[in-house]
Order: sequence, then C-alpha cells, then structure tokens
Amino acid sequence: MQNYTPTNIFIREDKEKEPPAGAENPVQEPPASRPDEFKGEPSRKIQAWELAAFLFLIVPSMATSFMISGSSAISFTTTAVLSILSDLGEVGLVFYFVWRNREPLSQLGWTTKKLPKEVIWGIVLFFPVVLVSNWIESIMLSLGLTAPSKLPSMLVAAGGSQAVLAFLLVVVVAIVEETVFRGYLLLRLQTVTRRPWAAVLLSSLIFSIGHGYEGTAGVVRVFFVGVFFAVIYLWRKSLVAPMVIHFMVDFSSIVMTALMAMKF
Repeated sequence: MQNYTPTNIFIREDKEKEPPAGAENPVQEPPASRPDEFKGEPSRKIQAWELAAFLFLIVPSMATSFMISGSSAISFTTTAVLSILSDLGEVGLVFYFVWRNREPLSQLGWTTKKLPKEVIWGIVLFFPVVLVSNWIESIMLSLGLTAPSKLPSMLVAAGGSQAVLAFLLVVVVAIVEETVFRGYLLLRLQTVTRRPWAAVLLSSLIFSIGHGYEGTAGVVRVFFVGVFFAVIYLWRKSLVAPMVIHFMVDFSSIVMTALMAMKF
C-alpha cells in the first residue's frame, strides 16, 4: 500500500509565486509597529500616569511614619525585615517601569563609570552634608520645631545578629532610596514639571515624608538632605556618591549604635 504525505495530497493556495526571470523583486514594506510599543523615552503623559500610580502606592505608607512614637512596640528585627522587603518591592516596580519603557538603567543614575572616584566624592561630601543638615536642624529646634531625643526603639539594634541585620538594612536602604527618590522620581518629575528645580524640591519633599518619626525638625533636615543628594546626583550624573553618603549617614546612627551595645 502506497503512503501519501500531506504534501502529496494538498496544494497550498497561498504559496507565494516566484517572480519571472529578469523581473525586479517587489519592495516589501516593514510591518507596522504596534501602537503600545514604546520607542525610546515614553511620552510625558505616560510618565505622568506612571508617576501618579507609583506615588499612590508608596506615599500613604510613608505618611504613617508620623504616627510612630519613640516607644513603639515593634521590634528592630521586624522593622528591618519589613523595611527591606518593602524597599525591594519599590525598586522592583521602578525597574519594571524602566524595562517596560525600554529605558537604560543609566537614566536612573546606575553607572559604573569612574566608580572609585565617585566613591571618594561620596566619602568627602559626607562630612559637609552632615554638618550643614545638623546645623539646619538646630535652627529648626530654636524656632520651636520638635525632634526626639533618641532613635525610636524600632530602629535601635542590639547584639551581634541584629548588628548584621542593621548593616544589611542600611545597605539596602541606601541603594533603594537613592534609586527611587533621586533616580526615578527626579527623572519623571523633570519630565512632568519641565523644571529641574521643581523636580528637586518635590522629590526631596516626598523623601522627607517617610521620616516623620524624626519630628518636625528632623523632617525639615531630611528635606534639605534630599536636596543635597539631588544636587550631587545631577552634578555627578551618578547615584554612587549619594548612595555612599546615605549609607554612611545611616551606618553612623544605626549600625554604630548596635556595635557599641555589643559586649566583647
């Protein structure tokens, strides 16, 4: 019995005919691109909606920092773990937006160009940033604003294991918060407002909202720290120096407290 393959039985009617000898091949037009595909930087409208959705997700939870008292019953371990997971979620959403829009990470300030030099700049600028920000806080206190006399208990680490967790916390916070507030928010706010100075002030204001536990004077101080970080980022065109300064600020207040509480 003879076997028949499908090609023996069916003839494709839609098979393209070869052009006759000597005839020119017709020029094929490229396929039309899908309307929802982004080419380069997304439009101002898309960035505005994206920014609004992101702020709607993060600002309400940040505002709860004003309700936290110094005698909070939340342990340091719980605070650190939740903060790390929350920060990773935020930066994951930022990376998703950037990936979806086909934007390079360099637009967020993620670059390794002149890395050692940027680290040195961060170390050098740490001292004037701290001195000026503390001076601003002292002025705010003299004007009647408030600040806690010590860190909230939820941010006080004690013991070796908590010191390791505290170190991990300040590393994650420095990387994530600079990526979110200086890299992403500054990028989007500059597009939406079309004014770099407005983007600096708005991103710093949003940054300060998450530090309500530091009192009103502390919130003002953090606002100016955010302005300093934004100016340094725009100047250096890299997040490395702001990340280094941010890490050193948190390390000196959180990790050093844990290390000094350890008994050797």
